[in-house]
Amino acid sequence: MSKPPSNSTSGILLVDKPQGLTSHDVVSRVRKLVGTRKVGHAGTLDPMATGLLLLGVNTSTRLLTWIVGLDKQYTATIRLGAASTTDDAEGDIAERADAAALAAVTDDAIAAGVARLTGPISQRPSSVSAIKVDGKRAYARVREGEEVVLAERPVTISAFDVLSTTRGDWIDLEVCVQCSSGTYIRALARDLGEFLGVGGHLTVLRRTRIGPFAVTDSVALEEGIAERMLAPADVARTLFPVVELTTDEAADLANGKRIDVAAQGGPIAAIAPDGRLVGLIEAVGSRARILVNFPQEQQE
Repeated sequence: MSKPPSNSTSGILLVDKPQGLTSHDVVSRVRKLVGTRKVGHAGTLDPMATGLLLLGVNTSTRLLTWIVGLDKQYTATIRLGAASTTDDAEGDIAERADAAALAAVTDDAIAAGVARLTGPISQRPSSVSAIKVDGKRAYARVREGEEVVLAERPVTISAFDVLSTTRGDWIDLEVCVQCSSGTYIRALARDLGEFLGVGGHLTVLRRTRIGPFAVTDSVALEEGIAERMLAPADVARTLFPVVELTTDEAADLANGKRIDVAAQGGPIAAIAPDGRLVGLIEAVGSRARILVNFPQEQQE
């Protein structure tokens, strides 16, 4: 086995997570591939799901705070005809709806159910989600035999499009969903099935976008992945307004001093003349203070 690389730089990785791995599994593999323990991710994907997982390496983990809340886009398959204990195909499937009940589910009824689940809605997360209940993950409580019913929370479904409908023993809907952070696509499948009176669960899920980052720009989990990291400054330029610093301003900001800027609000990406991300700042009046800095030695 080859020795893992050392002295890894900082950056953001766009990884195409394969099916069967947890998000933690991906983090563990990336730690070995890039040669550092300091790796984190922005937004969990279930083992069943595939698609875009954003990871921060070394000091770029500090950017994850602003990435985790970005809107998301998914493609999925919703199977109508039975509910599931986990709201997806990995759980125990409940009694199936009979053929007559499925036949009564018209395209217009599906469209009405989808419309009802579009826009600002209140959503009850799946009981096997990673949400903590009294300090313990909900899914862990379910595995221990507890009945867990989580409180509803507001989410926004900005688009919920049915791409195709396949009818047979089940009704399978290929869908594309654009939503706010914290939305559970499994819960959409469950709630659509409940609305239609036949039950529903998720059989396929793929995350295709997080904010401005697309799965088409992602990389596979393999050797050489460290060379595909996005520079912190490039990511910051994509996410935030930018202030270009002088050499003296970059040094002052790195040392915690406040500087004069023309911009207002925040976060604002403060970029040094050499293209390095010095930090994220917040400007009030004509003065800016550092929100988070990015040490130079991790970006060389």
